[in-house]
Amino acid sequence: MRYAALLRAINVGGHTVKMKELCAMFEAMKLSNVRSVIASGNVLFETRSPDAAALETRIETALRKALGYDVESFLRTPEELDALAAHDPFAATDPVLDGHRVHVLFTRLTVTAAERKQILSLATDYDDFAVYGREIYWRTRGNSSNSTITPAMWRRAFDRPMTARNVTTVRKLAEKLRA
Repeated sequence: MRYAALLRAINVGGHTVKMKELCAMFEAMKLSNVRSVIASGNVLFETRSPDAAALETRIETALRKALGYDVESFLRTPEELDALAAHDPFAATDPVLDGHRVHVLFTRLTVTAAERKQILSLATDYDDFAVYGREIYWRTRGNSSNSTITPAMWRRAFDRPMTARNVTTVRKLAEKLRA
Protein backbone atom coordinates (compact mmCIF):
# COMPACT_ATOMS: atom_id res chain seq x y z
CA MET A 1 0.00 0.00 0.00
CA ARG A 2 1.16 3.50 -0.83
CA TYR A 3 0.07 6.53 1.14
CA ALA A 4 0.55 10.26 1.38
CA ALA A 5 0.69 11.53 4.96
CA LEU A 6 -0.46 15.13 5.22
CA LEU A 7 0.75 16.41 8.55
CA ARG A 8 -0.86 19.26 10.45
CA ALA A 9 1.23 21.66 12.50
CA ILE A 10 4.59 19.97 11.96
CA ASN A 11 6.45 23.31 11.79
CA VAL A 12 4.50 25.73 13.99
CA GLY A 13 4.91 27.47 17.31
CA GLY A 14 8.67 27.81 17.00
CA HIS A 15 9.15 24.17 16.03
CA THR A 16 11.15 23.38 12.91
CA VAL A 17 11.58 19.86 11.58
CA LYS A 18 13.75 19.32 8.54
CA MET A 19 12.14 17.02 6.02
CA LYS A 20 15.20 14.72 6.04
CA GLU A 21 14.70 14.24 9.80
CA LEU A 22 10.98 13.71 9.31
CA CYS A 23 11.64 11.01 6.71
CA ALA A 24 14.04 9.31 9.13
CA MET A 25 11.24 9.27 11.73
CA PHE A 26 8.95 7.54 9.22
CA GLU A 27 11.67 5.02 8.35
CA ALA A 28 12.11 4.31 12.08
CA MET A 29 8.41 3.31 12.05
CA LYS A 30 9.35 0.58 9.54
CA LEU A 31 7.69 2.40 6.65
CA SER A 32 9.46 2.07 3.31
CA ASN A 33 10.21 4.16 0.21
CA VAL A 34 9.79 7.28 2.37
CA ARG A 35 10.15 10.67 0.73
CA SER A 36 8.94 14.18 1.43
CA VAL A 37 7.25 16.47 -1.06
CA ILE A 38 7.52 20.22 -0.52
CA ALA A 39 8.84 21.19 2.89
CA SER A 40 5.44 21.49 4.52
CA GLY A 41 4.72 18.12 6.07
CA ASN A 42 3.86 15.91 3.11
CA VAL A 43 5.39 12.44 3.33
CA LEU A 44 4.93 9.63 0.82
CA PHE A 45 5.58 6.06 1.94
CA GLU A 46 4.77 2.40 1.45
CA THR A 47 3.62 -0.19 3.96
CA ARG A 48 1.95 -3.58 4.08
CA SER A 49 -0.81 -2.24 6.30
CA PRO A 50 -4.13 -1.44 4.59
CA ASP A 51 -5.52 0.11 7.82
CA ALA A 52 -5.14 3.87 7.33
CA ALA A 53 -6.76 4.77 10.66
CA ALA A 54 -4.34 2.55 12.59
CA LEU A 55 -1.43 4.00 10.63
CA GLU A 56 -2.54 7.56 11.41
CA THR A 57 -2.56 6.70 15.11
CA ARG A 58 0.82 4.97 14.86
CA ILE A 59 2.38 7.95 13.05
CA GLU A 60 0.90 10.48 15.50
CA THR A 61 2.13 8.46 18.50
CA ALA A 62 5.66 8.15 17.08
CA LEU A 63 5.84 11.83 16.14
CA ARG A 64 4.59 12.93 19.57
CA LYS A 65 7.29 10.75 21.18
CA ALA A 66 10.04 12.02 18.84
CA LEU A 67 9.06 15.70 18.76
CA GLY A 68 7.37 16.29 22.11
CA TYR A 69 4.23 17.81 20.61
CA ASP A 70 1.13 16.64 18.74
CA VAL A 71 1.18 16.42 14.95
CA GLU A 72 -2.05 15.20 13.38
CA SER A 73 -1.75 12.94 10.37
CA PHE A 74 -4.20 12.51 7.49
CA LEU A 75 -3.47 9.61 5.13
CA ARG A 76 -4.65 9.30 1.55
CA THR A 77 -4.11 6.58 -1.05
CA PRO A 78 -3.07 7.29 -4.65
CA GLU A 79 -6.66 6.70 -5.79
CA GLU A 80 -8.06 9.12 -3.23
CA LEU A 81 -5.56 11.84 -4.17
CA ASP A 82 -6.22 11.27 -7.88
CA ALA A 83 -9.95 11.77 -7.30
CA LEU A 84 -9.35 14.94 -5.27
CA ALA A 85 -6.91 16.33 -7.84
CA ALA A 86 -9.36 15.73 -10.69
CA HIS A 87 -12.47 16.99 -8.90
CA ASP A 88 -13.49 20.58 -9.66
CA PRO A 89 -16.56 21.37 -7.56
CA PHE A 90 -16.86 24.92 -8.88
CA ALA A 91 -16.65 24.26 -12.64
CA ALA A 92 -20.37 23.96 -13.41
CA THR A 93 -21.65 27.02 -11.57
CA ASP A 94 -18.77 29.44 -11.13
CA PRO A 95 -15.44 28.37 -12.65
CA VAL A 96 -12.16 29.04 -10.91
CA LEU A 97 -10.44 31.96 -12.63
CA ASP A 98 -6.85 33.18 -12.72
CA GLY A 99 -6.16 34.87 -9.42
CA HIS A 100 -8.49 32.59 -7.45
CA ARG A 101 -7.01 30.21 -4.89
CA VAL A 102 -8.37 26.74 -4.14
CA HIS A 103 -7.43 24.76 -1.05
CA VAL A 104 -8.43 21.25 -0.08
CA LEU A 105 -9.10 20.74 3.63
CA PHE A 106 -8.47 17.15 4.69
CA THR A 107 -10.48 15.60 7.52
CA ARG A 108 -10.72 12.06 8.87
CA LEU A 109 -14.42 11.27 8.49
CA THR A 110 -17.05 11.99 5.89
CA VAL A 111 -18.61 15.40 6.42
CA THR A 112 -22.19 15.00 7.66
CA ALA A 113 -25.17 16.76 6.09
CA ALA A 114 -25.45 19.08 9.11
CA GLU A 115 -21.73 19.92 8.96
CA ARG A 116 -21.98 20.49 5.20
CA LYS A 117 -24.78 22.98 5.75
CA GLN A 118 -22.71 24.84 8.38
CA ILE A 119 -19.63 24.92 6.12
CA LEU A 120 -21.58 26.18 3.11
CA SER A 121 -23.14 28.90 5.28
CA LEU A 122 -19.66 30.48 5.55
CA ALA A 123 -19.71 31.43 1.85
CA THR A 124 -19.27 35.09 0.96
CA ASP A 125 -18.70 37.01 -2.24
CA TYR A 126 -14.99 36.27 -1.71
CA ASP A 127 -15.10 32.72 -0.28
CA ASP A 128 -16.83 29.66 -1.66
CA PHE A 129 -16.98 26.12 -0.30
CA ALA A 130 -17.80 22.66 -1.57
CA VAL A 131 -17.83 19.34 0.26
CA TYR A 132 -16.63 16.16 -1.41
CA GLY A 133 -16.78 13.11 0.86
CA ARG A 134 -14.48 13.87 3.76
CA GLU A 135 -12.76 16.82 2.06
CA ILE A 136 -13.71 20.48 1.86
CA TYR A 137 -12.75 22.66 -1.10
CA TRP A 138 -12.26 26.31 -0.21
CA ARG A 139 -12.00 28.80 -3.06
CA THR A 140 -11.03 32.42 -2.50
CA ARG A 141 -11.36 35.02 -5.22
CA GLY A 142 -7.87 36.33 -4.57
CA ASN A 143 -5.27 35.64 -1.91
CA SER A 144 -6.58 33.45 0.87
CA SER A 145 -4.95 35.82 3.37
CA ASN A 146 -7.60 38.39 2.38
CA SER A 147 -10.47 36.13 3.46
CA THR A 148 -12.65 37.30 6.32
CA ILE A 149 -13.23 33.71 7.50
CA THR A 150 -11.64 33.47 10.96
CA PRO A 151 -10.55 30.40 12.94
CA ALA A 152 -13.41 31.06 15.36
CA MET A 153 -15.89 31.00 12.46
CA TRP A 154 -14.42 27.68 11.32
CA ARG A 155 -14.71 26.18 14.80
CA ARG A 156 -18.37 27.17 15.01
CA ALA A 157 -19.08 25.66 11.58
CA PHE A 158 -16.80 22.62 11.70
CA ASP A 159 -14.90 21.78 14.86
CA ARG A 160 -12.89 18.78 13.74
CA PRO A 161 -9.17 18.24 13.11
CA MET A 162 -8.12 19.07 9.57
CA THR A 163 -5.20 20.22 7.49
CA ALA A 164 -5.19 22.22 4.28
CA ARG A 165 -3.22 22.03 1.05
CA ASN A 166 -3.38 24.17 -2.07
CA VAL A 167 -5.00 22.22 -4.92
CA THR A 168 -1.73 22.54 -6.88
CA THR A 169 0.05 20.71 -4.06
CA VAL A 170 -2.69 18.06 -4.04
CA ARG A 171 -2.13 17.49 -7.76
CA LYS A 172 1.64 17.28 -7.25
CA LEU A 173 1.21 14.79 -4.43
CA ALA A 174 -1.13 12.66 -6.54
CA GLU A 175 1.36 12.63 -9.40
CA LYS A 176 4.34 11.74 -7.18
CA LEU A 177 2.43 9.06 -5.29
CA ARG A 178 1.57 7.36 -8.60
CA ALA A 179 5.22 7.46 -9.78
